[in-house]
Amino acid sequence: MTAEEQQQATPPAEEAAAAESGEQVITPWDVQGGADGKVDYNKLIEQFGVSSLTQDLVQRIERLTGRPAHPFLKRGIIFAHRDLHEILDCYERGEHFYLYTGRGPSSEALHLGHLVPIMFTQWLQEVFDVPLVIQLTDDEKTLWRGLEQAEARRLARENCKDIIACGFDVNKTFIFSDFEYVGGAFYRHIIDIQRCVSMNQVRGIFGLTQDDNIGKIGFPAVQAAPSFPGVFPHIFGDRKDVRCLIPCAIDQDPYFRMTRDVAPRLGYQKPALIEARFFPALQGESGKMSASDPNSAVFVNDSAKQIKDKINKYAFSGGGATLEEHRSRGANLDIDVPWKYLNFFMEDDAKLAAIGREYGAGRMLTGEVKAELIALLTDIVGRHQQARTQVTEDIVDAFMAVRPMHSALKR
Repeated sequence: MTAEEQQQATPPAEEAAAAESGEQVITPWDVQGGADGKVDYNKLIEQFGVSSLTQDLVQRIERLTGRPAHPFLKRGIIFAHRDLHEILDCYERGEHFYLYTGRGPSSEALHLGHLVPIMFTQWLQEVFDVPLVIQLTDDEKTLWRGLEQAEARRLARENCKDIIACGFDVNKTFIFSDFEYVGGAFYRHIIDIQRCVSMNQVRGIFGLTQDDNIGKIGFPAVQAAPSFPGVFPHIFGDRKDVRCLIPCAIDQDPYFRMTRDVAPRLGYQKPALIEARFFPALQGESGKMSASDPNSAVFVNDSAKQIKDKINKYAFSGGGATLEEHRSRGANLDIDVPWKYLNFFMEDDAKLAAIGREYGAGRMLTGEVKAELIALLTDIVGRHQQARTQVTEDIVDAFMAVRPMHSALKR
């Protein structure tokens, strides 16, 4: 087992013991914070063996693209990476790379936490002007969530509309459903990956047990395969030298540690990753939101009234218990959910900083901060909903069509 694999080779029994002892457990399917409910990202960097995204890398992105850094980069929301500097080296030399991200379609609509990596991926595609592949893992949701195949496929298409509404370039984007696209070159790569990974490795990396169905054991190869350009001959032809950059949340890292171990054995370069923090649930920072709990999140199909009610009723406040206490001590910004949401979505740095100063000092009240957030999210969700109404079935078909895209590699 390689060093990268060993950094997440936690046997299932040890994982269960860690959860019982109050230690954080982060897997692609389960996120549990530590004893205080919070995720310790510094500990996670050490545990997973990723690198911190430093300010010099952010400045280098600005220099190479000629564009201001995305707020997610400036504010540490995108906080970790693997080999990002190598991707930037490629770009600076004029060499090609592509983006790969994905979505597991388990709900009718996306929530704001789902939008974070998608919005950032759209920005990356725009500023670097590169091709992108987006995997809809409808097969995964059948294996893990017990969805019927027809329902998983339907949700994949509905989620595809929300993804397209985020503004991707149809001429440089291929969105695919596993149920529809697996076969040919994709399936050949899956088999090659599966031959390189033992059952013990899968159990160690992903915490699977003998009681899990056999589809779960084989699935990691399906998510790994799009990291390799040979899976997409209609885009890359027979090239094996095109690097891949994967924007994702940090819980997806185990898949790609496995992938990075396999890549050289298949004649590919290791995929690079750029990884995000979790978007907190409305009730507090205790991992990530759940699509199965409508009150834990704001969804992109929520009405203005639903957004207002959710923020006012469920968004956990770090403000004082009484007005007097709040005025004297100020808000605890470390635990305040409305403040955290503003950090994700408010683009105006100066306004955000002013709110932080005033709220932290007790001069601004929780109700005022929630009102700012309600107005912001109502605007964002409203614009998203308007964009989604423009996504016709024909447009979905265009994004999901297997068609020549060699021009996508031209800059």
